[in-house]
Amino acid sequence: MDMRTIDRVDVALAAVVLVHLGVALVHGQAHQGASVALSEGSNFFVLTVIIIGPLAGLAWSWFVNQRAGAWVIGTTMAASLVFGVVNHFVLMSPDHVSQVDAAWRRQFGSTAVLLACIETVGSGVGMWRAVRSKWRIS
Repeated sequence: MDMRTIDRVDVALAAVVLVHLGVALVHGQAHQGASVALSEGSNFFVLTVIIIGPLAGLAWSWFVNQRAGAWVIGTTMAASLVFGVVNHFVLMSPDHVSQVDAAWRRQFGSTAVLLACIETVGSGVGMWRAVRSKWRIS
C-alpha cells in the first residue's frame, strides 16, 4: 500500500474540518433554541454540503485521493460560506442574525460569524492543497 507523508497542511485542513463541524453543531443548537426553521431544501443543503461534504472530503483526501478530497473540502466550504453569508447577513428573514430571538442572538450570531471565518479558511486551504498535491491513486 502506498503511504503518503502527512504534513502541516494536512493536519491544518483536518483541524479546520473538525472545528467547522463543532461550530456548525453549536449553530444548529441555536437554530433549534431560537425556533429558526429551515426549508426542506435548506435542510438538505446543510446536511449534505455543510455537514457531510467536508467530512467526506477529508476521509477521501486521507484514504483515497488527496487532490480530489481537498477539492471536495474546498468547494463544500466555499458553498457553505456563500449559503451562510446570504442567509445570515444578506437576506432579511428569520435566519438573519438581527431577526433571531434575543435569548439566542449571541450564540446564533457568534457562530454564524465563526462559520464564515472557518469556511473562508477551509475553502482557501482546501483549494490550495488540491492545487499543490500530487496525484495518488490507491
